[in-house]
Amino acid sequence: MGLISLIWGVVAMLWMVIALVPLLGWGNWFLIPFATLGAIIAAIGIAVTRSENRGRAKAGLVLNGIVIIVGIVRLSLGGGII
Repeated sequence: MGLISLIWGVVAMLWMVIALVPLLGWGNWFLIPFATLGAIIAAIGIAVTRSENRGRAKAGLVLNGIVIIVGIVRLSLGGGII
């Protein structure tokens, strides 16, 4: 679960960079639920695995959390469209 959430977070980060381009802000409407699902997978990975193997899941949770926050801020600055 940790590796999946980490890869999910990297893909979400790349998508976020593309969605920061002007006139591509509508991609954040799809990005936020995508990153939320990645954060849920990371949370499950943290809850299920033993304490010494949680690093990837924690990194995935942080990446997806950053993407969610940046996506929400970007949508609020652009009025939800741009």
